[in-house]
Amino acid sequence: MDNSRIVRIADSVAVGKYPRLELKDRVRVSPDSDAEIEVWVVDGEYVRTYIEEEFTNFGQHYRFPFIPEFEFWLDRENVCDEAEYFIEHLRTEWHLMRDGMPYEKAIVEADRVEKEIRRKDGDIQRVIDPIRKIVDPKLFRKQLLKTLENGVKVWLVNGCLVRSILHIDFAQGGHEFVYEYVPPMDVWIDNDIGWQERGFVILHELHERNQMEKGMSYSKAHAESSALELRCRRQIDDLHDALAEEGWA
Repeated sequence: MDNSRIVRIADSVAVGKYPRLELKDRVRVSPDSDAEIEVWVVDGEYVRTYIEEEFTNFGQHYRFPFIPEFEFWLDRENVCDEAEYFIEHLRTEWHLMRDGMPYEKAIVEADRVEKEIRRKDGDIQRVIDPIRKIVDPKLFRKQLLKTLENGVKVWLVNGCLVRSILHIDFAQGGHEFVYEYVPPMDVWIDNDIGWQERGFVILHELHERNQMEKGMSYSKAHAESSALELRCRRQIDDLHDALAEEGWA
C-alpha cells in the first residue's frame, strides 16, 4: 500500500466511525499508565474489500497504519469467541513494534504469548483420537462443502481449533501445498468466515492451490490469488465464472 493512500485512509478512519461496529473493551497501555487502547469489533469484509485485502482476524496500527495508534481492531466473529487470545497477541505486537521491532520478529513473540493462553484452555483434548491417542487432522473438519471433479474436497473446518492446536496463524483458509497439516486433496475454509465472504476465500484458496500444484512458488501464487480475490470482491458478478475456472462447477 503506498504512503499517500495510507494517509488518506487513516484520515478517513480517524474522523468517522465506520468500519467500527462495537467498542468491545479498553485495555491499559501499561500497568503504570492511565492511557488506554480501545478494542473495536470492525466490519472485516469491508476492510478487506476497500482498505486492505490482507487484513484477517485482527490488526493494530504498527502493522496496518490506517488503524489509529491507540486502537486494536478485531474482525467480527461468527462462531468462536477468540477475542481474549487476539487482544493479548495485539498488546504484545503493539508494544514491540512501537519500540522499533520489525513485524517479522514481533509476530513471533506475539504468537508465543497467544499460544501460552490457548494451551491453558486445553482444547487439544477435543481432537485427540480416543484409540490412537494422537491428534487426528480429520477431527477439525466440520462440513464438506463440495467435492470437485479432480477429487479435491473443500471443507469448512473449526478455525479456532486449528489456531489453538495446529497453526496459530491459520486465517481464512489453506491447503496442503502451504500447510503440512492439511490432508492431501483438501482445501480448508475457516468456519468463522461469514457466508457473504466464503466464495471469495474459496476462490483464493483454489486458485492458489491450482497454481502451486503446477509448480508456482507460494509468494507468486498468493499474490495472484489476492489480486483475483480483490477483483471479485469489487466486481461480484465476476465471482461465479472465476470459481468455475478453478473447478468449482
